[in-house]
Amino acid sequence: MSNKYITDIHQVKRLTKNDLQRIEPVVQKFGFRANEFYLSLINWDDPHDPIRRIIIPDEEELTPWGRLDASDEQNYTVYPGLQHKYTSTAVLLVSNSCGGFCRFCFRKRLFLFPEEEEYIRDFEQALDYLRQHKEVSNVLLTGGDVLMLSTSRLKKIIESLRQIDHIQVIRIGTKLLAYNPYRVLEDPELLELIKKFSTPQKRIYIMTHFNHPNEITTQSQQAAHLLLTSGAILANQTPMLKGVNDDPKILSDLFRKLSYIGIPPYYVFLCRPTVGNKGFAVPVEKALEIFQQAQTMGSGLAKRARLTMSHSTGKLEVIFQTEDKIYFRYHRSADPKHSGKVMIFKRNPNAYWLDDYEEKVAEQSCSKPTPRL
Repeated sequence: MSNKYITDIHQVKRLTKNDLQRIEPVVQKFGFRANEFYLSLINWDDPHDPIRRIIIPDEEELTPWGRLDASDEQNYTVYPGLQHKYTSTAVLLVSNSCGGFCRFCFRKRLFLFPEEEEYIRDFEQALDYLRQHKEVSNVLLTGGDVLMLSTSRLKKIIESLRQIDHIQVIRIGTKLLAYNPYRVLEDPELLELIKKFSTPQKRIYIMTHFNHPNEITTQSQQAAHLLLTSGAILANQTPMLKGVNDDPKILSDLFRKLSYIGIPPYYVFLCRPTVGNKGFAVPVEKALEIFQQAQTMGSGLAKRARLTMSHSTGKLEVIFQTEDKIYFRYHRSADPKHSGKVMIFKRNPNAYWLDDYEEKVAEQSCSKPTPRL
């Protein structure tokens, strides 16, 4: 199977002329990128195929909604490409390219304004910052997709980070195990890189991005196995997506299949209110119901995910709801004194984001948990 990348929507042969005419304004605004391997996973006879929904543009992306930077990442940007929101964690946007454009991407602004170049340009400046901030023990490499970098470039980055003693964990964000697992299968140098720098004392984590069970192919299973046997630790995160995984059985199947191949479910995110994303968003309270039902269907190993929201003020877990109240807890807060805080609101079935809850019933601090990475 070819893994050639496609950026011209007209090269997707199974799309009709009517399809192309309908989505042309979407492509003009947000762009398109896929590859032949991922497109081969689509059942073109099913108009509601989840893989098609993930990768093929749709008119609903033009529905007015949200903001370009829904989590105010700019407020936590130290230098272009370096974010420091939580005390112990720094984020480096090291890549400006992806294996495909997820139609629900919360950084769609990168498609709209590629000239802004939010990814890192001065890596030495970033390294100097990290050396000076000894409280940083975790570095997340993201973008874009980190595995779109050449292995030689990735090696220079990881090698430099490993020379900073207080950085214990390096995380690599990628969807290529779903989009193009051949990136792993055909690059033994990448596996050697993992073997060298994912040590018993300082592991490399690969944060995978499987959204639907149909993405877990034979090739992606093989790629996961190679990364695991090379010493990496894998974990999966996905948003809850309307028309893709907003069904308890599908979400449970995803959790279960991930656990079978050694990838623990980690986070299920609520869709950020980002421009272009309205058609994928699931209301908070409906999402919680789906999530909790999904968790009842699998073993303990398949139910380790948390339903969370990457809000501008911090990472919130949606804990539970009663007949009239809903409970949130900060896993991490941009203001450390709020980490662990519980907030209780009057329920609002039309709420998609924390900001949609207007009536706070109570707020209390609890003993601070060990924060998730």
